[in-house]
Amino acid sequence: MSEAKKRRLTALQAALAAEHAAVYGYGVVGGRIREERRSEARAAYDAHRARRDALAREVRDLGADPVAASAAYALPFPVPDSAAAVRLAAELEDRVAGVYSDLVRAAEGELRSTAAEALREAAVRAVRWRGESVAFPGLAERAGAPSAAAAPTG
Repeated sequence: MSEAKKRRLTALQAALAAEHAAVYGYGVVGGRIREERRSEARAAYDAHRARRDALAREVRDLGADPVAASAAYALPFPVPDSAAAVRLAAELEDRVAGVYSDLVRAAEGELRSTAAEALREAAVRAVRWRGESVAFPGLAERAGAPSAAAAPTG
């Protein structure tokens, strides 16, 4: 396998792992979010599931086994209420954007365009959840943040 293909596969697997974690995290968000934002949480959950499935196909197309979801994930902070759920949703999007920025760098052609679109979508969702934006979505958030949306446990 060429070095470029290895980098692309590594970045794809990282994005897939982040999407697994985001799907898990949005399950928590959906259970705590107030009714008026529940449809927004559901739409994000569905978008992350679709991205997860597409990434798994891309990994298989490269001849590799897609990274599996963890049985559970450690959340970055407790989520006892709707306000914390909104913060978690913004954090999930920031982390996913960071991983997609890596995929943009590692990919080319259609995959690069798809990764850039996913980065943009995550950045827009983060702004909607947070109510404000950052200068360079997917990059500024990387400082001190792990590459997956939540850390696997056990």
